[in-house]
Amino acid sequence: MRITISVFASRLTLDDGDSIQEGAIAFRVEGPQASLLSTERLVLNCLQRMSGIATLTHKVQQLIAHTNCRVLDTRKTTPNFRIAEKWAVQIGGGENHRIGLYDMIMLKDNHIDYAGGVAQAIEKTLAYLKRQSKNLPIVVETRTIEEVDACLAYQGRITRILLDNMSTVRLREALAWIDGRIPTEASGGINLSNVVSIAETGVDYVSMGSIIYSAEVLDMSLKAVNR
Repeated sequence: MRITISVFASRLTLDDGDSIQEGAIAFRVEGPQASLLSTERLVLNCLQRMSGIATLTHKVQQLIAHTNCRVLDTRKTTPNFRIAEKWAVQIGGGENHRIGLYDMIMLKDNHIDYAGGVAQAIEKTLAYLKRQSKNLPIVVETRTIEEVDACLAYQGRITRILLDNMSTVRLREALAWIDGRIPTEASGGINLSNVVSIAETGVDYVSMGSIIYSAEVLDMSLKAVNR
């Protein structure tokens, strides 16, 4: 698909999140020729990348629209372009998992193993937050029903249980055990071919790094026109 940006006047013809057709004009811009030509590729690269991410995110969210599940991104982003890519996810109808290491605590497998278990990792985290007078969301990655069970003792103190690399059968088992007491997220190897079956288990969120790193850029060009 090819979208043309023509140089004519300074106004948008499409808004963020609008559906587009091949040959559509996204906006018109005017200015000094040297400035337009020197910034053309940078602007187009950003627009193409963000449009691809927004499109793929929207496609995923539409696939699971019959469920209550929401799609999340991850921190698997392009260096120095994370804010724009996460903005594109929002435009596409998805939600941001976290922006960096500062706005959410995520206890992953290595943290849990080094701490000696799920309960120990959560206790250390709660103690740290208290010492630092911080109030941050806590998401705990789990690999087994036993680790899920350990999280349930912290209802009201952790934000979400992440069910990592679980089959749909194991997901349903874990969700039945959680029984809505803590919000849930499925993660690990989720793509277009399996996202629907995973969302249909009843999980609250699916996190997909692929909506960013596997997004196909939208073909755009800047064309000069005679006034």
